[in-house]
Amino acid sequence: MRWSAFVRPGDWAVVAAAAALVGVSFPLAWQAGVAEKAIVRAGGAVFAELDLGREQRIEVPGPLGTTTIAVERHRVRVVSDPGPRQYCVRQGWLERPGEIAICAPNQVSVQVKGSREAYDSLSY
Repeated sequence: MRWSAFVRPGDWAVVAAAAALVGVSFPLAWQAGVAEKAIVRAGGAVFAELDLGREQRIEVPGPLGTTTIAVERHRVRVVSDPGPRQYCVRQGWLERPGEIAICAPNQVSVQVKGSREAYDSLSY
């Protein structure tokens, strides 16, 4: 006898309702609100807090040289960095709370903060 013989139409309705509930609740539980500011760190200490509502460009000194960070249209990015591999520059625009670009050789990082804390594999 096959397993499908034991499944009734009401069982399929319960499975469909549960799948819909999971699909709707997942994005609601994992969003971190609206991006409000960017925290720039140099050498582990906070160098600046940038308002994402105001377009600006700052230069952050590090051991290898100067890292340039730009804010435009409620997003932030590392424009230039003296590091050899340019990983933080390739990261591109950061616009969601919790996103971060780390320029490890120059000890500079920029992280987007929102109205609520974002959950990831480390904070969960």
